[in-house]
Amino acid sequence: MKNTFKILLLSLFFVSCQQKVEPSDIAKINGYWEIEKVVFDEGKDKDYKMNESYDYFEIGKENKGIRKKVMPQLDGSFLTNDSYENVTVRFEDDKAFLDYSTPYGKWSEELITLSDKELVLKNTEKKEYHYKKSGPINLTGDGEKIK
Repeated sequence: MKNTFKILLLSLFFVSCQQKVEPSDIAKINGYWEIEKVVFDEGKDKDYKMNESYDYFEIGKENKGIRKKVMPQLDGSFLTNDSYENVTVRFEDDKAFLDYSTPYGKWSEELITLSDKELVLKNTEKKEYHYKKSGPINLTGDGEKIK
């Protein structure tokens, strides 16, 4: 009984510490995000040491926008193509969701954490995708400002 009470108390502590994503936070999602790890439902992690592509989000005032895969280049530029996913931010039952659509399908991810430096999304398979905010890489050292 004593251990059950401790576990319950600890669980409540962690649930109460979870950040709630507010509508005013949505602007923080705009920009480049690099995936750090995926946490699977069984608790196993897959870490990503280096990424060939980043996710670029651009969400407007009406909570609608796009997500696009981009490839950072050594000179600070990004390679892109014409492919993107339409994104709509939806708030429901004190939770935030990203609803995606392409000509090929529709799906949603729950927005678990959103800050200036961290983004965590959970899909319907209960996989959590942990991202860190990123930007251009410039290894040329020429001091030129990247466009």
